[in-house]
Amino acid sequence: MAAAIKRKSPKPSGYVGTEPPFKKVLIANRGEIALRVILACKELGIQTVAVYSEADRNALHVRFADEEVCIGPPPSAKSYLNIPHLIAAAEVTGAEAIHPGYGFLSENAHFVDVCKACGIIFIGPDSEIIRKMGNKAQAKATMAEAGVPLMPGSDGVIETVEEALVVAEQIGYPVIVKASAGGGGRGMRICNNPEELPGMFNTARSEAKIAFGDDAVYMEKYLLEPRHIEVQIMGDLFGNVVHLGERECSIQRRHQKLIEESPSSALTPELRQRICDTAVKAARAVGYYNAGTIEFLLDKRGDFFFMEMNTRVQVEHPVTELVTGIDIVKEQLRIAAGRKLSFTQEQVEQRGHAIECRINAEDPWKFTPCPGRITALNFPGGPGIRVDTAMYQDAVIPPTYDSMIAKLIAYGADREEAIARMRRALDTLVVEGVKTTSALHRRIMDHPDFISGAFSTKWMETFMAEIEEERKVGA
Repeated sequence: MAAAIKRKSPKPSGYVGTEPPFKKVLIANRGEIALRVILACKELGIQTVAVYSEADRNALHVRFADEEVCIGPPPSAKSYLNIPHLIAAAEVTGAEAIHPGYGFLSENAHFVDVCKACGIIFIGPDSEIIRKMGNKAQAKATMAEAGVPLMPGSDGVIETVEEALVVAEQIGYPVIVKASAGGGGRGMRICNNPEELPGMFNTARSEAKIAFGDDAVYMEKYLLEPRHIEVQIMGDLFGNVVHLGERECSIQRRHQKLIEESPSSALTPELRQRICDTAVKAARAVGYYNAGTIEFLLDKRGDFFFMEMNTRVQVEHPVTELVTGIDIVKEQLRIAAGRKLSFTQEQVEQRGHAIECRINAEDPWKFTPCPGRITALNFPGGPGIRVDTAMYQDAVIPPTYDSMIAKLIAYGADREEAIARMRRALDTLVVEGVKTTSALHRRIMDHPDFISGAFSTKWMETFMAEIEEERKVGA
């Protein structure tokens, strides 16, 4: 592991403010989220340590941090998931705390335990909360005890095909088999009838074992056209828990979100109050603190059901920041340092509308990764536009990591203005050298269903079928 390189003075030049929450924080991540945390630390007067793999030697998060440590070769298992190297980097540089970002080790309870054993503060909840909410079967049991509405399903882990057939018959088809330790769409299989179930059950278990090292699965009723609504919550070490409103996350493909917005056009004020209050109740039930997200499925009747809890900052947190004016990452840092939330529930207000498009280095119609060198780049600007990215001209997008290269966020006084500004931003976004999904997002912004808000988590299937038909006609 390379030695750290000190770059700047102990306190950023020109810093004015109260005593920083920490003197030095290591960011155990890469890309735009690592840079996002570094920028928040700069505002708070906190020194930063960037870790990087050999593939990220020239990355922006490395350039803008105060110190840098190479933690291994490109494969994540040998670098960003290498706990001994991360801890050593923190100890060598004297970092008091580690911010995990999202992905990688952000929801790894063992990593939290190791940090604690080494006297390093983990910027997030404690390991027991992560274990309880990271195991989906256990999370469901905890939420049921707290009175949070749950999707009809199994009481816990299902061990055999025979048991799965009995449960499916009780709750009614279609059903979905889910990995208990899963996420990101892996270890999930939808079954429409008893004939499909044995094969789907075994496939889900096998995939879960490969992806998470745990083949435990459970079962839920599968809603045909639900909305995916998530609520941003924050809590401190003094028992204060608040919500920052909801986000609409229904535009997704294979359980991967493509577009998020806040607020959701599907919620009435009364329904918004109920779902947000329920999210706070869920967080309090586990003694939650720091930033987290409670995710729900909403059906056409307005009934909502707990889906899962993410015990970390979300990719889509910028839309909440824009409509509330609250810096979620800075709040994370303050909370981890033992400070109270800087606002009360009464002070949280959603104003205007924000939309986020995830720009991936992928073929926009096939969704296949497109790594390579960016030969020309222009990010949009103007009123109401925010771009969270770590890309620059001549940057190389490695094939080793996630393909997201930027988050394009538009804010307006209302949803109509936010959509108009997103269209303008997508029209002026230039990325050459690699394919991106910007053309896909631009088409969605013009679609009547998106404009009217008439969509569900299954909408992208219909949309892509329309695109495929157009391509056949034009061929």
